[in-house]
Amino acid sequence: MALCLGQVFSKDKTFRPRKRFEPGTQRFELYKKAQASLKSGLDLRKVVQLPEGENISDWVAVHVVDFFNRINLIYGTVSEYCSERTCPIMSGGLRYEYRWQDGADYKKPTKLPALKYMNLLMDWIESLINNENIFPTRVGVPFPKNFQQVCKKILSRLFRVFVHVYIHHFDSICSMGAEAHINTCYKHYYYFISEFNLIDHSELEPLKEMTEKICN
Repeated sequence: MALCLGQVFSKDKTFRPRKRFEPGTQRFELYKKAQASLKSGLDLRKVVQLPEGENISDWVAVHVVDFFNRINLIYGTVSEYCSERTCPIMSGGLRYEYRWQDGADYKKPTKLPALKYMNLLMDWIESLINNENIFPTRVGVPFPKNFQQVCKKILSRLFRVFVHVYIHHFDSICSMGAEAHINTCYKHYYYFISEFNLIDHSELEPLKEMTEKICN
């Protein structure tokens, strides 16, 4: 899937620079193992399962960063069609609206254009995955006690990118011939969060029908 995504989605339009794993580290080896499984054509349900003997926090960390990179790439490609004029509110159709709150600059849930919301979201995720106290990269440094809760929040907010892209920009995805590739990326994401119970299923409601169609 990594090769297909790279061929279909323009890397020049990546919304944020890709977060990379340091060669020689355990996290890098796990990342390579996960990528090899993806490219092997294995059932995605099996690909997301924790490899025997591996630490679950390392496995989750690798996938959170990888999903950030992939979803960042997907949105970066459609972002030229996502302006304040076309998408004045960050939403998923008429029924779902997402407001931004980060406890710092936006202390209360705030209605924003989708592009602004995406900028803030990617900045927020990037600051978390680059924070050594949350995503430690040094050998022997433990993950914080709230690590899984942080990852759940990241993955929950990344899901909103899928919602917006599928509902508001799917025609653009199809015109690029990228439908199968974004579907594969979504299925990988969905099987992973389901395997480790990383999102409350009520949050998946906006894409419920599509998910049942392509993931079951």
